[in-house]
Amino acid sequence: MKQLFAKLLFLFIFSVPFFSNAFSPIKDGEFYQITVYHFANSKQQNIIEQYLKDAYLPALQRQQIKSIGVFTNIANDTSVDKRLYVMYPIKSLQQVTELAGKLEKDNVYQLAGKNYLDADYKNPPYARMEKILLKAFPLAPFLNLPKLTGPKSERVYELRSYESATEKIHQNKVQMFNEGGEIDLFKQLNFNAIFYAAVIIGSHMPNLMYMTSFENKADRDAHWKTFGESPIWNKLKSLPEYQNNVSKNEQQFLRATEYSNW
Repeated sequence: MKQLFAKLLFLFIFSVPFFSNAFSPIKDGEFYQITVYHFANSKQQNIIEQYLKDAYLPALQRQQIKSIGVFTNIANDTSVDKRLYVMYPIKSLQQVTELAGKLEKDNVYQLAGKNYLDADYKNPPYARMEKILLKAFPLAPFLNLPKLTGPKSERVYELRSYESATEKIHQNKVQMFNEGGEIDLFKQLNFNAIFYAAVIIGSHMPNLMYMTSFENKADRDAHWKTFGESPIWNKLKSLPEYQNNVSKNEQQFLRATEYSNW
């Protein structure tokens, strides 16, 4: 059944023009999975984080998924919808479909994650959970861990998502990042980008997401000021072929947990 699901998922993704034109085949780059936990209070957060730290991340590492980022929203203290993000690269769609079955057979994982896995329906560990599957861009096919030297507690990770009005317009924005030169400009300005990817399964589509990282908030603001003043960017954004290719832009300012690999 799992093999059938993987095959159907593969056929679905690469038979739709939007997907097949937006990125290269599996062998040319990674997938990424982002899990977002929405929670209401510190009790739920503690259960989630204990599960991640003691059970889930070690289990993923046993499956050769070594680079895992775990983040909380910087605004969690004042936000009603508090969030925690788990992100990691995946080699193939088959790995996505097989992972749950392997975790079910992992007795160490089952025991270490018992409080979370066996939570009572009256006391769930989160308000809601969502998962997003992404495919790396052609010109950024693999994860790049940030080269940051400052205190981890001060670092700012910025997760951005750009929604477009239609699939064709989304392809245009993906092209703007790749052949258009937006990724190259981020590299020139040392944005410490970790990934650029198109959302292939998620609740907000068509959409692309990327993550940049900075030493602190002041460093982040300085980088974006330089970007906004760049002659390259101002020329690129004024080109007729790239007009109106983003209908919604969301930013999440994140802080890495002490056990995050990123």
